[in-house]
Amino acid sequence: MAAKRSGTRSTRSQRAESVPQPRSETPLSLERIAATAVELLDVHGVDGLTMRRLADRLGSGVMSLYWHVDTKEDVFDLALDMVLEYRGQPQAAGTQDWRTEVIHILEDWRAQMLRHPWSASLLPSRALGPNILYRLELLGKTLSGAGVADANLNVAIWSLWNHVMGATVTRASFDLSNDDQAAAQQRLHLSERYPTIERSRLPLDNDWDGVFRKGLDFLLDGLAPKP
Repeated sequence: MAAKRSGTRSTRSQRAESVPQPRSETPLSLERIAATAVELLDVHGVDGLTMRRLADRLGSGVMSLYWHVDTKEDVFDLALDMVLEYRGQPQAAGTQDWRTEVIHILEDWRAQMLRHPWSASLLPSRALGPNILYRLELLGKTLSGAGVADANLNVAIWSLWNHVMGATVTRASFDLSNDDQAAAQQRLHLSERYPTIERSRLPLDNDWDGVFRKGLDFLLDGLAPKP
């Protein structure tokens, strides 16, 4: 499938070069289409992105877009891969231990998706693009270098994937007000059926970043090489 997509885009590039562009307009490109799609998705969400709306924002005709992409699905793939680009740690960070590197890879991934909440809903249903594949490759390489056996590598990667995705989707969709949370806690207090989560004050815990990091620490403790 990847080879087919690559070939298709190459053909599109050849077609795009043959289309005259008015000198007063910024030429269309896959990068410009992706960046504009990200802007629209941030405002209107997945359901609100249409080829007409995208063309209008780009100042082009709809048919001009189809010289660069075959369908709206291609636009989703381009936009998703753009927001999931991983630039690595700052150079000043120097050489870090494996755990610090994994934490940075995953916290950056989560932060990117929280900035663009639509990406978390799209990612599970899309073909993995080069940027997310690079992130997964780097994650796998780091875990392997830390001593995770090849037989356990996929389990480790998917477990961390699930933690990132679950934490992101929950945070992005959880919209209870403080009053709603207080009311939920009060219901627990009045009932004798849920003493444990009433004691832990689960409905009032909104330390999303802290919960994500501590949950990640639990997972990494399990993956750490045993002496």
